[in-house]
Amino acid sequence: MRKLQTQGVHHITLTGADRQTSIDFWEGVLGMPFVFDQPNLDNPDEGHLYFDPGDGRLITVFTNESRKPDPRRTPTEPGCVHHLAFNVSKATFSQAVERLDERGIRHSGPKDRGFMDSIYFTDPMGLLIELACYRFEPPVGCTHADVMIEAHRIRVERGDYNIAEVHLADAIELLVARRQQSLSADRAPRNPY
Repeated sequence: MRKLQTQGVHHITLTGADRQTSIDFWEGVLGMPFVFDQPNLDNPDEGHLYFDPGDGRLITVFTNESRKPDPRRTPTEPGCVHHLAFNVSKATFSQAVERLDERGIRHSGPKDRGFMDSIYFTDPMGLLIELACYRFEPPVGCTHADVMIEAHRIRVERGDYNIAEVHLADAIELLVARRQQSLSADRAPRNPY
């Protein structure tokens, strides 16, 4: 038996409201460029809009002019999507409350997640959206996932409840030591003062 190895998210497709509401939210609120438009090839009564969430991948939305915004929370039973999280910079995150408030969009306020900060609100169809901002940058040649797995191992070894910034800093130091060679025979911490 062999795996079907994935190499990233290709796209996520959501059921949206009408065309203009979908464009106004995904591009007009979240800043995702509207990059492609065609009919839903499985349902000619629907449109299929494509947006770039910032990494060149795609978020697509099925639209129907008879569907109007419905702010009731989407189902969260087993098998349902709980929320979608999008990466934002620290600069953008620091403006999230003000910019959501300007539009009258109810939100959770900033949430401390230890390794990242989050804020939550719903799209016009009641889907929970998270804007997430990492508290670290991975070393060159590493990914956020590389740092997270090392931080997890450090956290578990120390018996800590959740990942905190100290685990991230120690994970980054470990990854740099593994990936970058040094002419020093001993790379242990020193106090030059």
